[in-house]
Amino acid sequence: MTYKHTYQRIVDDIAARIESGELPPGAKLPSSRELQEQYNTSHMTVRTAVTILRDRGLVESVSGVGVFVTEKPS
Repeated sequence: MTYKHTYQRIVDDIAARIESGELPPGAKLPSSRELQEQYNTSHMTVRTAVTILRDRGLVESVSGVGVFVTEKPS
């Protein structure tokens, strides 16, 4: 069995939820604190996962507002 870092499991889970439509374009992700509690992990791990999702173009951060699912490219 292959070990996955916690941040990678978070990325995979959120990406799958975006792909399935559970998190549609424009949907706001839970707060960092909520994600920490949901995945039972640290702030840095959640931050790493969100950074990867942002680098993949799946989410965008709006300073002081939150992290949102991006519009799918046509």
